Amino acid sequence: MDLDLTKEQRLIRDTVRDFAQAEIAPIAAQLDKESRFPIEIFQKMGKLGFLGLPIPEEYGGAGADNISYCLAVEEIGRACGGTGLSYEAHVSLACMPLLLYGTEAQKQKYLTQLASGDGLGSFGLTEPGAGSDAGGTRTTAVLDGDEWVINGNKIFITNGGYASTVVLTAVTDKENKGVSAFIVPTDTLGFSTSSPYEKMGMRASNTVELILENVHVPADNLLGPVNAGFKQFLSTLDGGRVAIAALAVGIAQSAFETALEYAKQRKQFGQSISRFQAIQHKLADMAMHIDLARNAVLKAAWLKDQGRPYTIEASYAKLFASEMCTATCNHAIQVLGGNGYMQEYPVERHLRDAKLIEIGEGTSEIQRLVIARQLGC
Repeated sequence: MDLDLTKEQRLIRDTVRDFAQAEIAPIAAQLDKESRFPIEIFQKMGKLGFLGLPIPEEYGGAGADNISYCLAVEEIGRACGGTGLSYEAHVSLACMPLLLYGTEAQKQKYLTQLASGDGLGSFGLTEPGAGSDAGGTRTTAVLDGDEWVINGNKIFITNGGYASTVVLTAVTDKENKGVSAFIVPTDTLGFSTSSPYEKMGMRASNTVELILENVHVPADNLLGPVNAGFKQFLSTLDGGRVAIAALAVGIAQSAFETALEYAKQRKQFGQSISRFQAIQHKLADMAMHIDLARNAVLKAAWLKDQGRPYTIEASYAKLFASEMCTATCNHAIQVLGGNGYMQEYPVERHLRDAKLIEIGEGTSEIQRLVIARQLGC
């Protein structure tokens, strides 16, 4: 494994960084305050090719590798956690199942639209009775002639209110608990969404409930084999965990940079507080843990690019980076003291955003179970 980024990877990282700092960072606080999804930012990212970054060019993407994609998620998350979350969900959770399991016709019709930026994607797995226990899925899909009829609810769905296409799970064999995946255009009769949730953090990311009442989709909208939905979604979540770990790194990096700059400027007892050993130790630990998390992300992404198993590495990265992010943001607030608690500085927003990463795409508890099972426990 070469630890140096390639010229192309550096170019993608720097291009996304320049865009994120110029277009997203200046409005991040306002997006959080207003709980506003920045659709105009996603339209710009679509034109720049970001929305299909790791998708092959024949399907409207940029054909970049997963390392480049994770670097992009980090940079967008560094500018705004909520925007980074919606970006990651679009690519990792909506586009990737279509790429991995879609037929050629499905890829041409749906994936090309999402990857080229002509639409936004969403992923529907969680239900009122099916969170960590995805086996508790109650949404059903019944084959009626040449159509599937879908009924049920999905909750906590990222991008749901703005998506053109949702990939979701539904029970197709109640007796044997068989679950299948489906492609559902959001303009289908019977499909609707709730008002956006009021959330603690990630407020720039649109999160809604999906309501499916006798939603008819063509039989061809079955994604992959019937009753193979769980296997597909577990594979999808492996990739998503690597990317959301990259998001955690980006948020933590921003919190650290704010704390470091503040510590150098803030004076107490006749010198900057960065001269005090207690503050130096906090900053040193923050920098070390961010770098370790970034390395875990890049290793998992590299394994994925090599076509090698990476399930345990994905959980390592997601677990470590998410908990590191929350701790780093907490330390950043402590460095800033009372100012860290105020909305004038971004670190309180970063902490609110960070907590979600310990919950979404498999809680920290689930990651530890995944790791233990991979170890043969």
